[in-house]
Amino acid sequence: MIVGAAIVRDGRVLACARAEPPELAGRWEFPGGKVEPGELEVDALLREIDEELAVKVEVGERVGPDVLLPHGRAVLRIWLASLVEGEPQNLEHAELRWLAADELDSVDWLPADAPIVEALRGHLVP
Repeated sequence: MIVGAAIVRDGRVLACARAEPPELAGRWEFPGGKVEPGELEVDALLREIDEELAVKVEVGERVGPDVLLPHGRAVLRIWLASLVEGEPQNLEHAELRWLAADELDSVDWLPADAPIVEALRGHLVP
């Protein structure tokens, strides 16, 4: 299981450009990562967001469908989230960008994240 956060602030969502692996570098995603054995999904999400962005978030409702990843061995689940402590730091990505609803199509999303982008549009209200 792969978990991710659609961190929303002031009507914008945080998008992250992959730095690696080379075949994915420059493509955009929601921050998050792998659920470790014995770890609850939301706990994994909180840990991953802290590791990747050095912030604390409050996790809200799920957004979008479960997305089977291309290799077929994992599923991506995304939750809405809001910042509760800190400002996102770019620790693992090539770039971070806050996107409004009308800017969502301005970046090249990873295929797994694209269905989430569509489901997220209604949550990005200024």
